[in-house]
Amino acid sequence: MNNTALMQELYDTPEIDILDEIRQLRARLGEKVLILGHHYQREEVIGFADVTGDSLKLAQLAAQTDAPYIIFCGVHFMAETADILTSDAQTVILPDLAAGCSMADMADDTQVRRCWQELAEVIQQPDERVTPVTYINSTAALKSFCGEHGGVVCTSSNCEKVLNWAWERREKVLFFPDQHLGENTALAMGIPEDDMIIWDPAQPLGGNTIEAIERTRLILWKGFCSVHQLFKAQHADAMRKEHPGIEILAHPECSRAVCETSDFVGSTEAIIQYVKKAPAGQVFAIATELNLVNRLRLQHPDNPVYFLSPTVCMCSTMFRTDPPHLLAALQEIEAGHVAHPIRVPAEDQRWGKLSLERMLNLA
Repeated sequence: MNNTALMQELYDTPEIDILDEIRQLRARLGEKVLILGHHYQREEVIGFADVTGDSLKLAQLAAQTDAPYIIFCGVHFMAETADILTSDAQTVILPDLAAGCSMADMADDTQVRRCWQELAEVIQQPDERVTPVTYINSTAALKSFCGEHGGVVCTSSNCEKVLNWAWERREKVLFFPDQHLGENTALAMGIPEDDMIIWDPAQPLGGNTIEAIERTRLILWKGFCSVHQLFKAQHADAMRKEHPGIEILAHPECSRAVCETSDFVGSTEAIIQYVKKAPAGQVFAIATELNLVNRLRLQHPDNPVYFLSPTVCMCSTMFRTDPPHLLAALQEIEAGHVAHPIRVPAEDQRWGKLSLERMLNLA
């Protein structure tokens, strides 16, 4: 049966039967399979994950496991990262190949290499003066670019540590693809706004003057998360009026305005720990993906948890990983062949692993 026919058959199957078969298959396959689940997964999927976490935690685990099959319930760039960090004897599987990331699509290898060439016209020997830093929400090709040019990968958990590492080695940082993570982290570190510029890949020199490029310490790529951009500062104002004493928690992919009005800014893992340690009765409004917020609401009934935006902010591509696709991945493994393996080209493997290892050595 081809994959299209298989998926149609699974979607015609009652969900209770799908979930029951996943449990049986998971038990039969045992240690042959490791299921990784990012925090933004839907509840029906996250319940089958052997480990849940944010990008940093799952990247670390991918580097440590020896399971022959790793099913990554996340998006494409996460599965690529796992493939880079695992051995050739292991296979990383993405249950649904359509599970991507709009932010990762906002910077490609051609654009970044063109940017580097343009910087070289202004900054003599950029390999000695500029450190490229890519957010883990990026393609393997961009992680490879960073490895090749003395750069590094970062996550929302370790961005400050990575920026400090980068500035210790060179005077400037080119940060992509998320403007907001770079900007919010740098501002929290005390970097003046005048020491930053925005690079628009659609404009010559990113829309900047030669003088601005020469002066800046931080070049921020004009990219964003389509989910986190929907949160607004006025949403926090409305929550505070309705719930006096509420604490606003925001992911650093949110805009500067949202982060500046929040009581706490941190990665998904940091937000989880913040709520976990809170006293009973503390009320929260959280600015991050809906599945995580709903999970925190269920896990902490003594702490009212609200979604910050009145608009539903759900990562539609992350949400594509559903029980039928997870079951199909397990069925393929048991049948002795794999659908949707993620294979990063050898050259990108080589340089991408270097940039990831530089990050992991800082964690």
